[in-house]
Amino acid sequence: MIGIQRFHLKIFLLKKYNYQLIRERIMKIFFALSMFLFIGCTANQDEWTILFDGNSVSHWRGFNQENFPFDGWAIENGTLKTIVGGNKVDIITKQVYKDFELVLEWKVSPAGNSGIFYFATEKGDYIWQSAPEMQVLDNTAHHDGKKNTTSAGALYDLIPPSVDVTKEVGKFNEARVQVINNHVEHWLNGKKILEYDYGSNDLKDLIAKSKFASMALFAKENTGHIGLQHHGEEVWYRNVRIRKL
Repeated sequence: MIGIQRFHLKIFLLKKYNYQLIRERIMKIFFALSMFLFIGCTANQDEWTILFDGNSVSHWRGFNQENFPFDGWAIENGTLKTIVGGNKVDIITKQVYKDFELVLEWKVSPAGNSGIFYFATEKGDYIWQSAPEMQVLDNTAHHDGKKNTTSAGALYDLIPPSVDVTKEVGKFNEARVQVINNHVEHWLNGKKILEYDYGSNDLKDLIAKSKFASMALFAKENTGHIGLQHHGEEVWYRNVRIRKL
């Protein structure tokens, strides 16, 4: 009788051990899978797309055009520059973006003017009819530099930068635009110079008092193309990259 009880006890303990072993293995597999998925998601969020590497414009095309406008823009010494006297066509990314971080460097010629657009659509004749713009400008020589809301780094004609941190003409400035859940930040040379909530009543009030008030398409979409403006003057861009957030 005692032998039978011991036999059943051994079977019970063996089953319990096997159950615990299987449970531990399942937990280890689950943990490993969770870490794999977490690392994979993080990697995707941290992955940068090089929009311009100094050689290729494969990520760009002309606004309302199928191809890149080489009659208005040129690749020169690792930069993407406007051609003075060329075709004044703004360029846009082939992809559209919603939540993103865009980083690039720009420099302007004396009295130079350009802009970095985001949330651009092609429903209108011009990119500025739909897209907000981070101003690119020579503050010292261009007349727009006399007004804060149209100076370099501003949300053009709407929100001024908190401080002028532009470098002297001929030197590159690093610009960054970040959008997360419609919260937008403009950075220039490592300094956050403005922030706002896209689509907010505060922004709508500013738009209503600006030249954009009559533009039915302006700031209506929160997904769109990134754009660079050809305003006529000579402007250079380089090290253009973006990541989705």
